[in-house]
Amino acid sequence: MEELKEVLETTAVEDGGPASEEAAGDSTAEALASEVTETMADYSRELEASFRKIAEGDIISGTVIDVSEEGVILDLRYYAQGVIKAGDMSDAPDFSILRDVKVGDTLEATVVRMDDGQGNIQLSRKSANDILAWEKLQSYMDEQTVLTVKVGGVTNGGAICYVEDIRGFIPASQLSLEYVEDVNPWLGKTLKAKVITVDKEKKKLVLSAKMVLKEEAAQEHARKIAMVIPGSVLEGTVESLMPYGAFINLGDGLSGLVHISQISQKRIKKPSEVLTVGDKVKAKVLNTNDGKISLSIKALEEVEAKEADTIEEFHYESDGNATTSLGSLFANLKLDL
Repeated sequence: MEELKEVLETTAVEDGGPASEEAAGDSTAEALASEVTETMADYSRELEASFRKIAEGDIISGTVIDVSEEGVILDLRYYAQGVIKAGDMSDAPDFSILRDVKVGDTLEATVVRMDDGQGNIQLSRKSANDILAWEKLQSYMDEQTVLTVKVGGVTNGGAICYVEDIRGFIPASQLSLEYVEDVNPWLGKTLKAKVITVDKEKKKLVLSAKMVLKEEAAQEHARKIAMVIPGSVLEGTVESLMPYGAFINLGDGLSGLVHISQISQKRIKKPSEVLTVGDKVKAKVLNTNDGKISLSIKALEEVEAKEADTIEEFHYESDGNATTSLGSLFANLKLDL
């Protein structure tokens, strides 16, 4: 503290003036005090870490400080470094220690031996992963996390992939929205999938890409419907008839329903009285509530009927003059020659 006081007094004198000395002293004191506090805190953490007790079977974490084909060296903030041999890193068939591990990465591993014969702590990432990975997989399923996985193998029933170094299986029925007869083309593909089964006791991990595809399709469908403007007129093809109405294929994956009460201006008992599957029709969009498109052919017919009445009214008010031909006009025209 005496040294700190001398530094503060020296700094104040160099800055000149009593006011500046006081201000500079306060500022420098705060900076130095903060620095000393941080340094002591760091030192305390380092000291505490170096004296903590580590035993075989513990799962500890460390920072990668070296990577080679033989293995990985970790800084454990301990008096000894940690070493993970290449064979103790991962069981995933496509794992590459030089490609998948980088200096600065934080790894968790199980203590195998307190001394590997060279003063290092021998660790196993595979052993720790058998415990930690299943916890992560359970959280992935609970939180419905979308994972990116690569198909590393195929069987008659589906595809094999690895998540957190645990072997997972995607049944053929969960690979696509469509029926999958041949799984071989999926080998090497990268998919988005969700975990649907986690059974640590049976070492069973099942995923589904179909679930993600369904959600994406639903989002895209909702986006398209949101772009349909109520009041607009659409053209489509009658794709099916039901007792309660007709479904119209509007293209681009969209369909709309014309309720039986909105099919015709005249009263009908069933849609087939005026419509046939395959008919091309135009209909007015009533609304897009609840992600469904409601259409009306009747409303469009009413608009067309009003337009026709307007035209007839115009002809009536013209008192027939609108039908006078150009020949009749010339017949009544007298010219002085």
